[in-house]
Amino acid sequence: MELVNRTEISEFFLKGFSGYPALEHLLFPLCSAMYLVTLVGNTAIVAVSILDVRLHTPMYFFLGNLSILDICYTSTFVPLMLVHLLSAQKTISFIGCAVQMCLSLSAGSTECLLLAIMAYDRYLAICRPLRYPVLMSHRLCLFLAGTAWVLCLSKSVTETVIAMRLPFCGHQVVSHFTCEILAVLKLACGDTSVSEVFLLVGAILLLPVPLAFICLSYILILATILRVPSAAGRRKAFSTCSAHLAVVMLFYGVVIFMYMKPKSKEARVSDEVFTVLYAVVTPMLNPVIYSLRNTEVKEAARKVWGRSWTSK
Repeated sequence: MELVNRTEISEFFLKGFSGYPALEHLLFPLCSAMYLVTLVGNTAIVAVSILDVRLHTPMYFFLGNLSILDICYTSTFVPLMLVHLLSAQKTISFIGCAVQMCLSLSAGSTECLLLAIMAYDRYLAICRPLRYPVLMSHRLCLFLAGTAWVLCLSKSVTETVIAMRLPFCGHQVVSHFTCEILAVLKLACGDTSVSEVFLLVGAILLLPVPLAFICLSYILILATILRVPSAAGRRKAFSTCSAHLAVVMLFYGVVIFMYMKPKSKEARVSDEVFTVLYAVVTPMLNPVIYSLRNTEVKEAARKVWGRSWTSK
């Protein structure tokens, strides 16, 4: 009986929207278009940040990291999700599920830290302008970004290994469109307390702590801006961080809404649709926000675009 209970499985079935074929056909073109915009927009941000020398600053270095992060995050689940939307075979291998879980956890966690690092960068630029080039050196930028990527990847690998080593007793149907760790843990027939503790500690360290740091940074930034004597100076100071603030509000606003809203006893399809849209829309809007709110990005994009046409 013990051998039966610990039956190993080779694949999972991602339920997604399998009960709503009409909705699947509606989501396919919508998500395909948004994913394409995400790839094009974020790739353009990275290319412009590299090709224009004027953007070789800490702010645009971190923005490039954010764009790469958004591409990685959406690419962990959107391509397979699009295939599943038009296919009756909605399976993913055990190893594929583990890899997808790990990469999506890592990308989401890294974005939390990266947004906090970008807030610190804006704090130094506005509140310590004379010492900014020394305080935010190229070496420190590499260290901060590298630490965020490595720490979050290590954390995600640990969480994934603990979760996927649990016995599943033949349970294969994941009530989600991706291998989301909480949805997979519901299938486990063993003790999930260790995994839940790791997730809780990680959630506390990567959601309220960075958000509190961001809020503190912007309180100090606002206090500094209000002391600027001229209105033009205040507008210029605020414009350097308005795009980042908009991205922070979008990211944390959606996350707080997703996890703080009352949970219904039964899973609703509207919640699943919102989850899909939030996971695809947020990475798509980041480059749009920076392009609209930042004149340097728009000017650099026009310069690079004009140079490419001139070379032809």
